[in-house]
Amino acid sequence: MTDAPACGFDAVNVTVTKIRVNKSATASDTDGGWTDITLAAPKKVNLLNLTNGVLETLGQTSLEGGQYNQLRLVLDANAGGTANTVVVSGAKTEQALETPSAVQSGIKLVGGFTVEAGQRADVVIDFDACKSVVARGKGAYALKPVVKMLPSAINGISGVVSPALLANNVTVSAQQNGSIVSATTPNASTGEFFLARLAPGSYDVVITADNSAAAVIGAVPVASATSTTSLSTTAAPLLLTASTMGSIGGTVTLAPPSSTEAAYVAARQSFSAGPTVTIKYQAADLASGAYTIAKLPVAAPQYVAYSAARPLTFAAAAGIGAGVYRVEASAAGYAVKGVDGVSIAAQNQTAVNFTLAP
Repeated sequence: MTDAPACGFDAVNVTVTKIRVNKSATASDTDGGWTDITLAAPKKVNLLNLTNGVLETLGQTSLEGGQYNQLRLVLDANAGGTANTVVVSGAKTEQALETPSAVQSGIKLVGGFTVEAGQRADVVIDFDACKSVVARGKGAYALKPVVKMLPSAINGISGVVSPALLANNVTVSAQQNGSIVSATTPNASTGEFFLARLAPGSYDVVITADNSAAAVIGAVPVASATSTTSLSTTAAPLLLTASTMGSIGGTVTLAPPSSTEAAYVAARQSFSAGPTVTIKYQAADLASGAYTIAKLPVAAPQYVAYSAARPLTFAAAAGIGAGVYRVEASAAGYAVKGVDGVSIAAQNQTAVNFTLAP
């Protein structure tokens, strides 16, 4: 199991009891064909400790050779309120994370894997804590699992950010067409980061931190399933330009209403001669639909197209006004809506509202 960083939490804990696998992609939890990996004792895992490619081993079992098309992650029921919890940033105590009934039958993962006869097959479960924990009013939080399988082979994009930034909530993400594929936080002491287990292709790397303009490295190549592309070194770490910060908020209304689907709001920027990237995103409150994307840079983002030259030299992005964003709202089963030209240059925006329909 591994993880992407969470938004606004010091800990996101889930307690795993078993993993179930089946060759059938459509098998229900009561159908045949399941093989269970039952942990000797339920394992409580803080997902926020699993960044930069760090893994938590859950278990193993023997399987007959073949293609497996369904994997389910079964969490412990939260009857006592301590199995699945969160610690809000700055708080000292855990609070219960409300879990859906799906934890009883298992959280279904997208993807499949092949077991060759006589060979070992490793499966990496990526639990996106940032998208999976959603406020539901009155200080409560609910688990809306966003989980996927990743390749087990190690590859990706590495680098180092300046240690001077490390107290400012640095996040590094690999994106394609503005969608975040992988994200991590740098090592808290060294500034090293590793965006691990990426499919071969081209990625835009986005670096954000409090009190800094975003920095974007365009079209970073990942050549193969075993290659790593390095962006910077300890001797010449990545730096960010100082910026004041602002925020964008409002509400998201689902029409028809849904008690199960979470809405997400993203603040994006597009380069005139480069990509569209997501700077930050936030889940809307399940009960009220309210959201606030806080600590957005007012200064224009810095940009450099990937090259083999080191160090990479950033420049202020052309064609993007200071503090100007496209704000998009989305929810599964509903059409995406966006508002262009939302500016926080002069003041925070508090009424960027959306109504989403199928």
